[in-house]
Amino acid sequence: MRFACFVLLNLFCAAASAQSRAYLGFDRNAYPGDASLKILHQTFSYTGYWLNNPPGEKTNTWRTHRVAVESAGFGFLVLFNGRLYAELKSIAYAKQLGESDAHSAVAVARREGFPAQTIIFLDQEQGGRMLPEQKAYIYAWVDAVIAGGFRAGIYCSGIPNADDGNVVTAEDVRSHAGGRQIIYWAINDACPPSPGCSFPKDAPAPAQSGVSFAEVWQFAQSPRRKDVAAHCANYSRDDECYAPGTSSPKIYVDVNTATSPDPSQGRLR
Repeated sequence: MRFACFVLLNLFCAAASAQSRAYLGFDRNAYPGDASLKILHQTFSYTGYWLNNPPGEKTNTWRTHRVAVESAGFGFLVLFNGRLYAELKSIAYAKQLGESDAHSAVAVARREGFPAQTIIFLDQEQGGRMLPEQKAYIYAWVDAVIAGGFRAGIYCSGIPNADDGNVVTAEDVRSHAGGRQIIYWAINDACPPSPGCSFPKDAPAPAQSGVSFAEVWQFAQSPRRKDVAAHCANYSRDDECYAPGTSSPKIYVDVNTATSPDPSQGRLR
C-alpha cells in the first residue's frame, strides 16, 4: 500500500511539473532565414510569425515560410499588427476597422496554412489605459477573429503606467472584455522582474511578469528600451539582445517565455 501511494505521489508530482514548465521562444520583425532556423531551435521552442507588416516595416518577410518554420521544429506565436490610436477616428469607425482587420488576419492565416482554432495575437503597441476607441477596435477584432474560426490573443503591456494611475494594459483589457476568451501575452522588460537578455534553461513562468493570467511573457526586447530596461544585464554594447550561437550574421531577438512550446497552437495536427 505504501509503495502504491509512493508511485501515485510521484506521478502526481511529475504531472504538476509538466504543467508548470515554461518554454523559451523568440520574435523579431524580420524573418531570420531558413539557414538560421536549426541553430535558433537549439535555444527556442517557438517563434513569432507575422501575418501583416510588423510595426514600422513596409514589408512582411515571414509570409510563405510557415512550412519551413514548422519543419525546423518550431511552434508559433502568430501575430497581427494592430492600429495605433491616431488611426481610430471614432468608436464606430474603430469597430469597423477592427472587423476589417480581423477578416484580413483570418484570411492570411488560412492562406499561410494555419489550422482552425490557431490563436492569433493582436499586437497592441500602445500602453496605459485603453481609450474607448481602442477598446472598440480590440473587441471588434477579437469577436471577428473568433467568428472566423480562430482564437484571439493580445500582445500588450504588463507594466504599470505611472502616468495613468499605474494601470496595467493587460488588466485593463481583461476587465472590460465582457467574458470574451482572450489569451494574454504580456510585455514587461523591466528588471526586475525580467532576467534581462538571458536564455535560462529553466525558463521563468509567464505569471512572473506581474500579470498572473499571462500565458506568454516577453521579457527582453531588441534593442533594449533605455527608459524601461536600463538596469537590465547581458545586452550587447549596441543594446541588442543576440540569440546564442548566431554569428554570421548575429541575430537579434525579443525573448519570450510561455506555458506551451506552441503558444498559438499553430502546428498542423
